[in-house]
Amino acid sequence: MTTFDKREEAFEQQFAHDEELRFKATARRNKMLGLWAAEKLGLSGAEADSYALSVVMSAFEDADAPDVMHKIRKDFDAKGIAQSDHQIARHMTELMAKAIVDIKAGR
Repeated sequence: MTTFDKREEAFEQQFAHDEELRFKATARRNKMLGLWAAEKLGLSGAEADSYALSVVMSAFEDADAPDVMHKIRKDFDAKGIAQSDHQIARHMTELMAKAIVDIKAGR
C-alpha cells in the first residue's frame, strides 16, 4: 500500500466516522426537539415520548415528506402554539450544539 493509498483510506475512515457522529447528533437533537415541542403541546409521559419518536421518524420518511421543522410547525399551528419559525430554528440550533457535546462526551 502506498502512502497515497494510506492517506485516502484514512480520509475515508474519517469521513465515515464524521457522518456517523452527524447522524447520531441529528437523531439526538430531533428527540430533544420532540420532547421540547411535546411540552409546548401539553403532552407528558408516554405521550411526550411517543411524540418525540414521531419527530425523529419524520426525518426518515420519504423525500417528499416534511422535515422535523415543518412537522413541528404544523403541529404548533394546529394547537395554536405561538412559536415563530425563527424560534423553532434557534431551538434546533441550540439542541444540536448540546447533542454534539453529549455525543463527544460519550453520553
